[in-house]
Amino acid sequence: MGMVQGAAMALPHVEGDCLRRVLVVDDSAAQRRILGLMLRRWGFEVAEAEDAQAGLALCETFRPDLVISDWMMPGMTGVEFCTAFRRMERDSYGYFILLTSKSEKAAVASGLESGADDFLTKPVSGAELRARITAGARILSMERQLKAKSDMIAATLSELQAIHACIDKDLKRARVLQHSLMPVRSVTYGKSRVSVMLKSCGHVGGDLAGMFGIDSGDFGLFSLDVSGHGITSAMITARVAGALGSKFPDENLALCPDGRDFGFLPPQCVARRLNERIVGQKGVTEYLTMAYLQVAAGSGRASLVQAGHPPPLLLRRTGEVEFIGDGGLPIGLIAGATYEDHMLQLYPGDRMLLYTDGFTEARLADGTMLEEEGLRELVLSISDGYSGPEFLDRLYEELKARAPEGRDFDDDISAAFLEYGGL
Repeated sequence: MGMVQGAAMALPHVEGDCLRRVLVVDDSAAQRRILGLMLRRWGFEVAEAEDAQAGLALCETFRPDLVISDWMMPGMTGVEFCTAFRRMERDSYGYFILLTSKSEKAAVASGLESGADDFLTKPVSGAELRARITAGARILSMERQLKAKSDMIAATLSELQAIHACIDKDLKRARVLQHSLMPVRSVTYGKSRVSVMLKSCGHVGGDLAGMFGIDSGDFGLFSLDVSGHGITSAMITARVAGALGSKFPDENLALCPDGRDFGFLPPQCVARRLNERIVGQKGVTEYLTMAYLQVAAGSGRASLVQAGHPPPLLLRRTGEVEFIGDGGLPIGLIAGATYEDHMLQLYPGDRMLLYTDGFTEARLADGTMLEEEGLRELVLSISDGYSGPEFLDRLYEELKARAPEGRDFDDDISAAFLEYGGL
């Protein structure tokens, strides 16, 4: 066995605490003693083993940061020892240096494949040993820094997952509350019926549909879509729901006191009043589109305001189908915006669909959007077999059947469906 050269030379201490414990494994007691003395002089805590089996046993308790092992030993070789060392469970990486008199490339490759990090050729130079240890210390330092950062990331991820779970729980409750803004799916006014549907693409969304009426039998229905998605849009939706609710008519922007009852304001006034309210909210940049229809139940006279919303689809009892409306500005976009009413006459048996662009802009399996003509065809394909909420549910299911398999819609989808029957 070769001995260590330059064992007495004084060398600076290794910086940092990443490499403190060194295990020396060699069947030569003299080699172990010289390496041990040198390493202890440099400030390392050293353990010694006379063969690989004893070295493996020491690794369980000593937990070395660095192993210096002879290659050729009786029983288990240094290469076999390195392989076994790599299989051990450790909290951190252990650096492994093989001592060898071999210089053949094949032998070196075998050592690297076993998991060795470096080699020293006998006789060992003290300066070279010190340099190899310093290089190992740098690697261990980087590994432990990475592990510390990884642990920090894992802890942060765990914390974020807990926060996300809380947020997810709150959003699920918010979804229930948002759907409670539409307390019923269907309401009858005389012989007419209004049904609504809301399908959010996320936990909460910016779509809403609703209806309200007064004692005379007249009623209104609306479909609206707040820009954007998520919590902010849902909060604006909740506020608008209160402004167009049926539970407290004195707070409804579409109604005004009329003796002992309430009367309807023209839809253009409703849009204007709502616009003033949304524009007046400081710090709010969202806006909304809306289609609002007011119907005189007895006469069938109806007036529509279309504030930047998709044109409602009118299905006449005679079989005629048309999109109606005059367009208009979205609500909450421009202060002082004005709106116009679109007048029409409804007859018993006529139906009207107010919907958001989640329908017309829905992506189909071929990559195109449904658009207005696709919606017309979709409605006509089911119009004779369904009514009320079942019509809306079937419309949504047919739309899903045309969408890419396994993909959710990118936007909220909602609608209000009127089946006019007179008083």
